[in-house]
Amino acid sequence: MASNPALRAARAAFVFLTRIPVGGHPYTSAEWAWAPAHFPLIGLVLGGVLAAVDQALRPLGPLVDAVLVIAASLMLTGALHEDGLADTADALGGAADRDKLFAILKDSRVGTFGACALLVSVVGRVALLARLGPAAPWALVLVGCAARVGPVWLMARLPYVSGAAAKSRHVARAGVAQAAVATAWLLLASGCAAASGVVSAARLAALGAALAVVVAASGWRYVRRAGGITGDFLGATEQLCELAGYSVLAWA
Repeated sequence: MASNPALRAARAAFVFLTRIPVGGHPYTSAEWAWAPAHFPLIGLVLGGVLAAVDQALRPLGPLVDAVLVIAASLMLTGALHEDGLADTADALGGAADRDKLFAILKDSRVGTFGACALLVSVVGRVALLARLGPAAPWALVLVGCAARVGPVWLMARLPYVSGAAAKSRHVARAGVAQAAVATAWLLLASGCAAASGVVSAARLAALGAALAVVVAASGWRYVRRAGGITGDFLGATEQLCELAGYSVLAWA
């Protein structure tokens, strides 16, 4: 009996977004196309692992704890999103025209804009997690899920403009159906968080609004400068959503 591509795609999502060895190769084009639907689920799992790390390292103090949690995140994902952020910052910050932008995206070197963006991302998340303190575990889970929804909607609504050899070309074919499933994962996580009393409905609404603004502004910028999205742009959006999410939850 043939397996359901939409279900097997969850495994493909782990392969694409993490260094966790789940196997399952080869995946079909349909399975890769459905993988983005489960990106928020991957965020939930990663957030759960990082929450456990946070709890185990709590005796070291909030700052050291937060630094090591972010380090664990980089190891689990292979710094995939951070790489996209650095390339995007270099391209958008250093390119005068569209051709130069794509040339910079293909360059593996990290420039000044990319280095500064990475610094802001890593230090910002460390500071926000340290500020969250005892609330950091559930914030890691919720934001890990929420930050991976927006990029799926960008895939569904904007043209993919990377070359045919781009690593994310099969995955970036997600449509509205995949984006709807991704949103459902976030609604499930938000409902559980609200039901458990760890976050208020008002705070969840603020989180959703903040992420919507970040995704809309990012998408507008990508279209204006490049005519659409690339895999690097999607990674950068995830990083911006993480920063926005933690900021909303840490706001006093």
